[in-house]
Amino acid sequence: MSIEEFAEYLVSNIAKETDLIKVKKFETEEGTIVEILVSESDMAQVIGKGGTVASAIKSLIQAKAYNDGIHNVKVNIDSF
Repeated sequence: MSIEEFAEYLVSNIAKETDLIKVKKFETEEGTIVEILVSESDMAQVIGKGGTVASAIKSLIQAKAYNDGIHNVKVNIDSF
């Protein structure tokens, strides 16, 4: 399972509008960026109270990336 598939799996279990979730991976000079886009109505659930859910999602994705041998991973969660 790739990082993109893993991120989509995590967020799809939290968000209600799963068909609107988009995950993209970008390679930059500083490292890898995983961008997660969810609908505006799902942002509250994905971020969680005080950002706890978003922090957990980022930690899990970074752990998966580390196990896959990918270092310097940044995760951005945004709405559209």
